Amino acid sequence: MSFNSIGEIFTVTTFGESHGEAVGAVIDGCPSNFLLDLEAIQYQLNRRRPGATAGSTTRKETDEFKIISGVFEGKTTGAPITIIIENKDAKSEDYSEIKKFYRPSHADFVYDKKYGHYDYRGGGRSSARTTASLVAAGAIAQQLLDTQNITIASYVSAVGEVRIPEGYELDLTQIDSNSVRCPDLKTANEMLALIENIRKEGDTIGGIIRCSATGVPVGLGEPLYEKLNANIAKAMFSINAVKGVAFGDGFDGARSLGSKQNDAFEKTDAGWHTTSNHSGGIQGGISNGMEIVFDVAFKPVSTIMQAQTTANRNGAQEILKPAGRHDACVVPRAVPIVDACTAIIILNHLLMRHATLSF
Repeated sequence: MSFNSIGEIFTVTTFGESHGEAVGAVIDGCPSNFLLDLEAIQYQLNRRRPGATAGSTTRKETDEFKIISGVFEGKTTGAPITIIIENKDAKSEDYSEIKKFYRPSHADFVYDKKYGHYDYRGGGRSSARTTASLVAAGAIAQQLLDTQNITIASYVSAVGEVRIPEGYELDLTQIDSNSVRCPDLKTANEMLALIENIRKEGDTIGGIIRCSATGVPVGLGEPLYEKLNANIAKAMFSINAVKGVAFGDGFDGARSLGSKQNDAFEKTDAGWHTTSNHSGGIQGGISNGMEIVFDVAFKPVSTIMQAQTTANRNGAQEILKPAGRHDACVVPRAVPIVDACTAIIILNHLLMRHATLSF
């Protein structure tokens, strides 16, 4: 299996499967002599781990990490950083039936047909368990971005048909004030009730995460084929269950007019900026200095606790009702994953533009 890396200068290569001994990441290109905050890495892993949010699986993983290379006396050395996160609560016996069947809309079928042999337990390499590696790497990237006053904040803006009303002034410090990670408490309570009802029915539901990146300087992005928005979108689509990414007004902009969509420029004492941000902080694939805003759409988790028609590995039609531990709604858990992937891409572009940038 190829293509397990992301980034050209700050490069993250992930490894591991859901029920293997461990998952982890190798980070190459991290600047040297940078003092890492290990507690900040663990904090982000805690935000992603099972049981931390509404609708998550009951699998219990501490997600404690170990760095085995690239750090000496608390500081980065410039050598590849290897992070390992052990799997401690895998129950492979829950997947004995999945060994025989393909779960509808899951990656089981395509992995089996493409590779001929794969680890089906918990989804193996296609499992969301592997995103712990990205979160650890992203936590390091965010620490480097902090020195440049670049802040990334993601939150749940919709679960199913329940969404934050337009025009709300949100307090993003409240993202983690509830287990659905929605900064509007009234909407969060409605989301929680919906997720619980869906869980009781043995079903799953999707939603939308909005990401905001502030402090990003003008000029990040390398047209034509390393555009900032294109690389962010690619990173988002590497996250399990993502089916759509839209920047700024996104698809709503396609129903508008140029006279309403254009972001006019004005000059102030702080320099040039736009009076609106319909383009979401990126124009022509290059950051324009405004807040970068984009939405990420997640489909419902494919493994549901209901009987479904499927096929077995011999090609015969069967009825499948899976066992195991699964998320009723993966969206709240995905918030730190979106943060992490965004941080990795922005840092990579920052280093691409400033190869000698000092942290």
